[in-house]
Amino acid sequence: MSEIKTEWAIIGAGPAGYTAAIYASRANLAPVLVEGMQPGGQLTTTTEVENFPGYPQGISGPQMMEDIRLQAQRFGADIRLGVITSVDFSKRPFILNLDNGDVIEAESVIIATGANARYLGLPDEQRYMGMGVSACATCDGFFYRNRRVAVVGGGDTACEEAVYLASLAEKVYLIVRKPYLRASKVMQDRVLTNPKIEVLFNCNTVGLYGEDVVEGAKIVENKGTEAEREFNIPIDGFFLAIGHTPNTSLFKGQVEMDAEGYLIVKSPTTATSVPGVFAAGDVADPFYRQAINAAAAGCRAAMDADRFLIGD
Repeated sequence: MSEIKTEWAIIGAGPAGYTAAIYASRANLAPVLVEGMQPGGQLTTTTEVENFPGYPQGISGPQMMEDIRLQAQRFGADIRLGVITSVDFSKRPFILNLDNGDVIEAESVIIATGANARYLGLPDEQRYMGMGVSACATCDGFFYRNRRVAVVGGGDTACEEAVYLASLAEKVYLIVRKPYLRASKVMQDRVLTNPKIEVLFNCNTVGLYGEDVVEGAKIVENKGTEAEREFNIPIDGFFLAIGHTPNTSLFKGQVEMDAEGYLIVKSPTTATSVPGVFAAGDVADPFYRQAINAAAAGCRAAMDADRFLIGD
């Protein structure tokens, strides 16, 4: 067990956390960054990234995150493997307890723990992850130009993704477990009037199939009723749009968050309800959820924290 004292602590190691570390390191503040359970964040599960500036030929998600990590280390960031098990933001210095018994005392903290997409819980989702299964149409839709895809969900996000994919794909199935769409009337109209989109109401996905990549989905209609029937739809891509869960359980009772668990920041800054604690990336962003936006938020959080420390 050791005590680590620092001006800055960064929790989380996706684009937001690593970018914050780059800026903090260049300010000669020697930040301590704790990577958490998934170093590199969600991008480490992405096979190809083509929409991040600076990579004209595209790059794998894991390689891009390793590049950003090395850049942070080059400027002196203290990047540590480990998981924060508890925090105390009631007074400064803030206390962060790690799973190995170490304790970090920090004058400011940037939370960049991200959010995880919700999945149906099918074993096939993990089997075909990155091989036809995705939780981001904006990220991966380009790979399905003129192909057949399915979107799961009935809310605004699902409808938005279905409409977006319809601009690229040959055919889009929208799989909805209820007999109606929960989306706003405007989004419903866009979906129901789009000739490329077929809505499958009262349907549940029970499996996926394919040799090495997704080739189709197994669907049950009217599950548990006399009208129940099973059928398959041939698809190349399977997109989940049933929401995200922000990784904020560690901060409940410490930092203000909304009903969904996203950290609330004082726009246009990244400041949270606790002076000296800042939030960046998907942990405070239920709308965009893009790597470039998370990286930009990491930059802003670092600048906000620097100004806080200078003015303290």
